[in-house]
Amino acid sequence: MISAPSGTPVLRSLAGIILSATVVSIHMGDVTELRLVLTVPDFEAALRLYRDALGLETLEAWEEDGAHIAILEAGRATLELVDERQAEAIDRIEVGKRVAGPVRVAFEVTNSERTAERLVAAGAEALAEPVTTPWNDRNVRLRLPDGMQLTLFTGLD
Repeated sequence: MISAPSGTPVLRSLAGIILSATVVSIHMGDVTELRLVLTVPDFEAALRLYRDALGLETLEAWEEDGAHIAILEAGRATLELVDERQAEAIDRIEVGKRVAGPVRVAFEVTNSERTAERLVAAGAEALAEPVTTPWNDRNVRLRLPDGMQLTLFTGLD
């Protein structure tokens, strides 16, 4: 249980027995947004995949001297840190072998299989059949034309 320092957190069993009484203070610092910036070789193709096929909404976009940028809304962001052993386990579950590089983008979507079909039609490659993970998500791993790997996941609970 996590609480503000002034709180009195108590984790109780269903019978009301106190199991733990630990106070944890969390300080988020000044971070207000996680922005993942992808440099892509084909800007228009990337827009077709992320905006049109995946359905991310354009928040801002501009062009200057032939250079392009688009900021797409992707919902809530988190930063998931994994060590090499865990990355290997995830790849083995989703694809059957170690395939991802140091960065893989994951999107929680309402229907991972249907979203994957749209992305494949827009130029992505399915790396494996959809799988149900041990944590009860339905995952699909894709590789985009620029080499970026995406995991699409839908919680089954």
